[in-house]
Amino acid sequence: MNEIIIPRNSLIVLCGPAGSGKSTWAATRFSPTQVVSSDECRALVSDDPANQSVSGHAFELMHFIIEKRLELGRLTVADATNLRCEHRRTLIQIARRFHFNIVVIVFDASAETCLSRNAARRRKVPQDALMNQHALLENTLKTIDREGFNRVFRLDEDSQSNTPVRIGRYVSRRPPRAAP
Repeated sequence: MNEIIIPRNSLIVLCGPAGSGKSTWAATRFSPTQVVSSDECRALVSDDPANQSVSGHAFELMHFIIEKRLELGRLTVADATNLRCEHRRTLIQIARRFHFNIVVIVFDASAETCLSRNAARRRKVPQDALMNQHALLENTLKTIDREGFNRVFRLDEDSQSNTPVRIGRYVSRRPPRAAP
């Protein structure tokens, strides 16, 4: 892939298992204020980014922040695994409500790479959970093109580091006005 071009008025959904490179990739391409992370929302509500028992509250907060950013016309990155269709559908609905483009970037890293990166982390995801996430990735790759995203990008391990991102022009998603 030569370059990822994203319209200025986009909600960018990162999608991939733990250890696939989503957060690291986003941190090198977007400002910290543009990235809304489920782990950071868990930390905000419970002081622990790994506390899965507060995920419901964390995602309520995450969606609230995303909605506020889109309401203000701000490019936003949703950083979570987003491996379940229903989670992606919620983000698609939010983006459509604000007439934003919805872009998904799927991080297609091998299970071995995810396990290796996970082993090097301070906060590790249990191996069985990570393998379950990788199985969900395989299902996601089969359906993602038909889910309603305006643009779908797939990054394998090689293209993650060498594919530049450019924020392009505003692309309107507002319905045309009715004639008087």
